[in-house]
Amino acid sequence: MSGFLAGALALQAAPAALAASNVVSKYDKDSDKTLDLAETKAAASAQFDKLNKDPDDTLDAGEVKGVIGRKEFKAGDPDRDGTLTKDEYLTIVETLFKKADVDNDGTLTAKEMKSKAGRALKRLID
Repeated sequence: MSGFLAGALALQAAPAALAASNVVSKYDKDSDKTLDLAETKAAASAQFDKLNKDPDDTLDAGEVKGVIGRKEFKAGDPDRDGTLTKDEYLTIVETLFKKADVDNDGTLTAKEMKSKAGRALKRLID
């Protein structure tokens, strides 16, 4: 039974590892197998545009449901107008990038993208 459980856990971990490496390779424009802040912000900017379903150039809570939690949305909305501008969205992205960059080298590896902050960041860029 313990061998079966270990195998099942390994199978569960495999999709997370694959997803993390896929997101890095998808947005890694300089082919260094990492994401820097500029690459991350470029991907996030494109994702913002995809999420923005109306012509107001902001995201409301409905447009980011499942992408940003209520607490993070509120924290990312300093003017408290109930929407996120692209700059506010990118500020959240930068904050999560810095949290995920545990070795403080200015880049994110697939391993760092598997962290809690990295997984949250993935939702904002992909």
